[in-house]
Amino acid sequence: MTAVTCDIAISLDGFVAGPNQSLEAPLGEGAEDRLHRWMFEQPEGNEAELKAITSAGAYIMGRNMFSPGRGEWDQGWRGWWGDDPPYHAPVFVLTHHARDPLPMQGGTTFNFITDGIDSALQKARDAADGKDVAIAGGAATINQFLAAGLIDELRLHLAPVTLGAGERLFEGIGSTDYEQITARQTDIVTHLTYRPVR
Repeated sequence: MTAVTCDIAISLDGFVAGPNQSLEAPLGEGAEDRLHRWMFEQPEGNEAELKAITSAGAYIMGRNMFSPGRGEWDQGWRGWWGDDPPYHAPVFVLTHHARDPLPMQGGTTFNFITDGIDSALQKARDAADGKDVAIAGGAATINQFLAAGLIDELRLHLAPVTLGAGERLFEGIGSTDYEQITARQTDIVTHLTYRPVR
């Protein structure tokens, strides 16, 4: 069976998005550049981690990661990433509002799932063609999968910053022990890989 992975950049105080998320600041105020510096300033030094993030056969994300809207869909909205999103694989978006699949350039198709995380995971596994399924975010979606014990490998990219407020990882998931698999540090990020102890 395919593994379920999750890569997420996180601040020292546990936030994966900052406060006041908006169309202009999808990850909240002060979060995008500070949490993801390592991706943009040192891509060569973090090549293995970047490759791992984009190597899944299918992805799952929450509606908040796909769109700033709530309620019925703005059918003109096609995601934050332009016409060629970075996934190049099927993406399953958790939502309460049905929408037809949205094919994009580069092999990405956004599929909108209204019947919960178990259904999304089964559809993603079927679509992954033997590759891993990645839980892409945001915090609420990752926390649902963590609480349900459905993530096999959690890869945290720890930025040496505090955000003070925003969307927190591990919120409301209960108590779980984790085994550290790998740790690698640069001057602007520490990459940590954990497996939940089951």
